[in-house]
Amino acid sequence: MSANIVLIVVGVLAALFYVLYVKIIKCRNKVQESMADVDVQLKKRYDLIPNMLQMAAKFMEHEKSLMTELTELRTRAMQSSFVTAPKEKMELENLLNQKLQEFKVSLENYPDLKSNQTMITAMQSMNEVEEHIAAARRFYNSNVNELKNITEIFPGSMIASILGVNYSQFPFFEITETERQPIKAKDYFK
Repeated sequence: MSANIVLIVVGVLAALFYVLYVKIIKCRNKVQESMADVDVQLKKRYDLIPNMLQMAAKFMEHEKSLMTELTELRTRAMQSSFVTAPKEKMELENLLNQKLQEFKVSLENYPDLKSNQTMITAMQSMNEVEEHIAAARRFYNSNVNELKNITEIFPGSMIASILGVNYSQFPFFEITETERQPIKAKDYFK
């Protein structure tokens, strides 16, 4: 009788271990999938940037340094990887985003460029891509949060440590200090 109870307890524990093991692996894979989704959206942005800069270059001789910075940041961001250096990738993306915002603001000084239909279309495409990037980042953060929860709560934490799954490998996308500052409308009307 007691041997049967021991077998039942061992069986229940083994089943619990297996269920948690599967859940942790699924969560980790969802995080990796969502990282790939962010990469796809960022690739769209990378492809759009040179076209916008090429169109703007004809009009914006004074902003050549900003356009050079954008090009260099784009190249560095494309070369970085979520898999090998997620924090570096996120920092580069934040810098690139800041420079793109500066670029959009500087466009206000060029009415001919703002009214150019090709540039209007490119800016609309960029806005759409930025919305997709934001959605992909939210999805990624949600998956990281789920992985974090399951790997921090016992007994999932024990199984995660056995598997070597560490949620800290996958940082959250967060806004920068600059983006936290309130927008001052007077900065846009000079």
